Amino acid sequence: MLAYILKRMLLIIPTFIGITIITFAVIQMAPGDPVALKMQSGERGIKSEAMAKTVIEKPRNLWGGEKPLPVQYALWMKRLVTLDFGESFKDHRPVIQKIAETLPITLTLNILTIIIIYLISVPLGIFSALHPKSVLDKFVTLGMFILYSLPAFWVATILIVYLGGADYLNWFPIVGFVSDGASELPWYGWGGNVAWHLVLPVVCLTYGGFAFLSRFSRATMLEVIRQDYIRTARAKGLPEWKVVYKHALRNTMIPLLTLMGTLLPALLGGSVIIEQIFSIPGMGRLSFESILARDYPTIMAIAAIDAFLTLISILLSDIMYVVVDPRITFEKG
Repeated sequence: MLAYILKRMLLIIPTFIGITIITFAVIQMAPGDPVALKMQSGERGIKSEAMAKTVIEKPRNLWGGEKPLPVQYALWMKRLVTLDFGESFKDHRPVIQKIAETLPITLTLNILTIIIIYLISVPLGIFSALHPKSVLDKFVTLGMFILYSLPAFWVATILIVYLGGADYLNWFPIVGFVSDGASELPWYGWGGNVAWHLVLPVVCLTYGGFAFLSRFSRATMLEVIRQDYIRTARAKGLPEWKVVYKHALRNTMIPLLTLMGTLLPALLGGSVIIEQIFSIPGMGRLSFESILARDYPTIMAIAAIDAFLTLISILLSDIMYVVVDPRITFEKG
């Protein structure tokens, strides 16, 4: 087990390097100039041609100026390894500081979403698999497909209008991650305020996962409970709950854990829309604003961090295979 984890961690290195090469190439080929964008918008401080030239050269020096592309990439990788992402083109703040402020918010939102999705979807899928073609199974299937067809931005708009507006039910806040002045509250008061703000965004992020994961767990459980060893366990007279939760559920969880490795990067991408709609100061909103401002240092730092989190989530899902089924050793006999 330890040897496998070490091999997988070493495999992350070339994979991460490949992702950074693609990211660097895409940024180099991206159209638009952040300095030209600032000058067109009439940013203060750029008054003369000499000053404009200085401002134009400063971003280029971030990766080595006019040096060859491989040298520029090597210089950028050196800064990346040391967590020196440079300064933002937009507000000249250190990029690492902006990410340190926004990454915990996005991770809190997405990890909470994953936990809720699995806690609800897996039992719902198991229930549907154990009662196939029943009235409740058909009702759940219809409801899940309806939820899966609803776009997130439309659901967010409906929730804001009916649950966060003064015209209807003003139950939940629709802006921000925490209320002003909440830092003066005790820790439980601050946590409750954050949870109050996250209700609507988490609903928008979870309902699509309910539909997909519950149907997937239902199909997997149906396949498992039809296997011969399940029939043998029932023939021995074991209780139904023991047959389901001790024998069938473990094999059902293996493909669900595989999906967990891809769920976090999918949520990180989908949280861009939700964070923008609810004005949550997370990394998704930061990436959206950075793209609009051609803030290349911030964009490249966010892409590298997203890639690293994706690789870590895949590694964790592989390790959890052993927790679910100890027979898996990942090594040849």
